[in-house]
Amino acid sequence: MRLTVNEIFYSLQGEGGRTGEASIFIRLSKCNLACIFCDTDFEFGVKMSLDEIFSEISQYPCRWIIWTGGEPTLQLKDETIAFFKEKGYKQAIETNGTRRVPAGIDYITCSPKQQFEKIRTLIPEVDELRFPIAKGDPLPDISILPKTNRYLLSPIFDDLVVIQENVDYCIELIKQNPKWALSLQTHKLIGIR
Repeated sequence: MRLTVNEIFYSLQGEGGRTGEASIFIRLSKCNLACIFCDTDFEFGVKMSLDEIFSEISQYPCRWIIWTGGEPTLQLKDETIAFFKEKGYKQAIETNGTRRVPAGIDYITCSPKQQFEKIRTLIPEVDELRFPIAKGDPLPDISILPKTNRYLLSPIFDDLVVIQENVDYCIELIKQNPKWALSLQTHKLIGIR
């Protein structure tokens, strides 16, 4: 089994419910959406076997993998997750919610971009829902979304530049709808990957 890997790097989780935790990021190539605000070049990739990926990540003391992309569910299979679980890793995924998440994932971050009403049938429950929001975007209807305890709004930045009107808009939405919380891209704010 081979995966097309865009990059592997070791850093801190920069956003969401696990912010600040050491994590090994495995960014897989390809995506089934084309979001205008996406800050990831996920077209490029190198084919790697699971053993090659394990060899690469075993240099890090961390035991948390974050599968990200692109859209990682385009490549990940139950067997992939089982392989790394057998090696002692916990695994998180950052998905757009358009496809089923492989079995064995320990932490699911769903960041839906479209077709919200279909997500719950594919992924009934997640650890967090994280929505990129720009000024004027409507607040998502949580009644049609997967069950979670964390509803997060993430103001859209312009690459490394904070767009203050997006931040202010998210703050006002949260104050009016306190079930939601703010998730800033702290990795961009403090200059880490």
